[in-house]
Amino acid sequence: MAKNKIITVKGTAITIIKENNEDFISITDMLKAKDGDFFIADWLRNRNTVEFLGIWESVYNPGFNYGEFAIIKSQAGLNSYRISVKEWVEKTNAIGLKATTGRYGGTYAHKDIAFEFGMWISAEFKVYLIKEFQRLKDDENDRLKLEWNFQRTLAKVNYHIHTDAIKENLIPKELDKTQIGFVYANEADLLNVALFGITAKQWRDANPLAEGNIRDEATIEQLVVLSNLESINAVLIHQGKPQSERLLQLNIIAITQMKSLLNNRQIKNLK
Repeated sequence: MAKNKIITVKGTAITIIKENNEDFISITDMLKAKDGDFFIADWLRNRNTVEFLGIWESVYNPGFNYGEFAIIKSQAGLNSYRISVKEWVEKTNAIGLKATTGRYGGTYAHKDIAFEFGMWISAEFKVYLIKEFQRLKDDENDRLKLEWNFQRTLAKVNYHIHTDAIKENLIPKELDKTQIGFVYANEADLLNVALFGITAKQWRDANPLAEGNIRDEATIEQLVVLSNLESINAVLIHQGKPQSERLLQLNIIAITQMKSLLNNRQIKNLK
């Protein structure tokens, strides 16, 4: 689950989570904007609500239990009828509503259903909910565009350096037999050694006051090469190459790529 987002609608803070690449909005938070003592169960017992949920699930949920839904639909609207979100999900195998626990616990609804719930709060609230949600999506899209343009720029110019002294420090050293023969606990450290010449722990031991890790302190140039090494290492693993052989090849590739990037004078125009 991705990091939660918060939007404010008519003074009410509403949490949005992402699950399976879909946005779910907290209708528990939304309920705070409704005057009087109302509960999600009051909305869920409404016949129009049940019919809408059934249609939504039939469109998006191939595992929807139509038999149980038919029973619930026949009882919806009766004074004696009550059903919780948990019961609705368990009986119908619904995916549009979900009850969560923990810090951000509560009832969450797929954005389509949350917008419908917003109408139950008030027509005005629904309009502002959609407006704020769209603003959030627009902001996310703008950030993605910036990241994409940045990555494209890096890919085109393939890297650069300011001084010959820095170039010397950035170009990886050839590994000795001890480094090549050592068995590394994880692939991340294998790549660290191939590019930086040391493991993450060795870097931390040498930089006890640093707040980040070895990769946090890497230059953009090194991160580009590191990304390339990750892809190449995956291919070598698939080919069944032993760790020592992979390390040697990755180190040679790291040296070659860094030399190539650092000698690319076209990149200087970006700085």
